[in-house]
Amino acid sequence: MPKLLVVEDSFTVRELQRSILETAGYRVLTARDGREGLAALLADEEIELVLTDVEMPELDGFELTRAIRADARRSSTPVVILTSRADEDDRKRGLDVGADAYMVKRSFDQHALLETVERLVGR
Repeated sequence: MPKLLVVEDSFTVRELQRSILETAGYRVLTARDGREGLAALLADEEIELVLTDVEMPELDGFELTRAIRADARRSSTPVVILTSRADEDDRKRGLDVGADAYMVKRSFDQHALLETVERLVGR
C-alpha cells in the first residue's frame, strides 16, 4: 500500500484527510507544518506522495514544494496542494513551484482527491 504524507497545520483538516486516505487503503503520515513535513519526507523513503496546505507556519506549502523539487533524491515525488486559496494567481504559483495538482478546499470533493492521488501514485 502506498505511503502518503499529509502536511496541514489544522488538526481537524489533517485528521479528516488522514481518515479519507486511510479508508481508501493508504498508509498516512502527518506533519503540522512544512518544516516538519520536509524532515519527514527526507527521513522516509517509502513516502510516495505529499498532500500539503499552503498557509502554514515555518515553511508554507509553496516553499515546501520548492524544497522538494530542489532535493535530488525527492524531486520527482508527486505533490498535491490542497488549500483555501482559490485565486488564479495562487493556483499558477503552486503549479510554477512544481505542484502536480492544485485543489481548493472550498470545492473539496473527496472523490476528486482520491482520483488525483491514485493517478499520481499509479494505483
